[in-house]
Amino acid sequence: MTSATLKIGVVCYPTFGGSGVVATELCKGMAQRGHEIHLLSYAPPARLSAFDKRIHLHEVEVSSYPLFKYPPYDLALASRLAEVAEEAALDLVHVHYAIPHTVAALLVKEILGRDLPVVTTLHGTDITVVGQDPSYKRVMRWALRNSDAVTCVSAYLEERTRELFGLDNAMHVIPNFVDTERFRPGADPAIRGCFAKGGERVLMHVSNFRPVKRAPLVVDAFARVLESVPATLVMVGDGPERAACERRAQDLRVKDRVRFVGAQADVQNLLPAADLFLLPSEFESFGLAALEAMACGVVPVVTDAGGLPEVIRDGEDGVLIPESRMDDMGSVAASLLADDPRRERMAAAAREAAVGRFGRDGVVAQYEAVYRGVLAP
Repeated sequence: MTSATLKIGVVCYPTFGGSGVVATELCKGMAQRGHEIHLLSYAPPARLSAFDKRIHLHEVEVSSYPLFKYPPYDLALASRLAEVAEEAALDLVHVHYAIPHTVAALLVKEILGRDLPVVTTLHGTDITVVGQDPSYKRVMRWALRNSDAVTCVSAYLEERTRELFGLDNAMHVIPNFVDTERFRPGADPAIRGCFAKGGERVLMHVSNFRPVKRAPLVVDAFARVLESVPATLVMVGDGPERAACERRAQDLRVKDRVRFVGAQADVQNLLPAADLFLLPSEFESFGLAALEAMACGVVPVVTDAGGLPEVIRDGEDGVLIPESRMDDMGSVAASLLADDPRRERMAAAAREAAVGRFGRDGVVAQYEAVYRGVLAP
């Protein structure tokens, strides 16, 4: 196919997690390149804020009947996607998070009785958590083998996917990306002042507070920082571990220095106010939140796990802490805060890495190349 405008169906979850964020930002990037986007989700995605005439949102309504113990979201999605594909004459469908989105898209190919290429992007927990569940593993392998193209957000995730499912079909490693015009250094003094009224240092954590993020360890590290550095901790996001973090802050007697601000759609306004970004995750397929912090000139201090070493160069634009030394996160953060010249050099390098290696335009172009590849004769 030539450089003609594409009609692209995109399926994602609407939450603040990485898959929904990347899918939504990709829609914006493709729309800026002139393509027509049809985005399907069960609610408006968190990052889909500004109106764009090239992006059409189609909400999936899931009916609940007494007969069904669990609403059949996958079937409702397939039915809605079939309607949109037919009405909009979609060229292809790009699904984010394999279960159940890839299965629904492949079902639509059968319903329509025509070749509708399906591109599947794996983001992490759809492979490492959901995909390993015996209830889904066989159907997951089938879905990946029958996708027209599979992309992974890191080489680590590609390796884990092949290992878990015994796949030998080609995959594309395309990293996550960041809009470096929106995520950039330059803290709003009012926001910085809100968190650091007495000139304290500001540490920040952004996540969905799932157990894999190990957010309570952020509070532990912060308590260690307070032993030598006056500081405030800002916890951005919401999820099942938030209450545990609040209890930990209470138990460690640091509750008055910790701010829980909940899920925020404009996190790009908060991140520049931080001096350090803490992410002690047990596993990260990529680490999008850390990349967004880097784009804002904030030094990430993270676990040396999963795909994070593909994003952060230890000692240059961030710090990678081995699993065996997670108790040192607080002392590492305190030493960085006590050495402004070093922290400022790393902050500048972090911004440079975000712009040079993970800028939006270059990554969006890689996805477009995959699209044209599956559409080629």
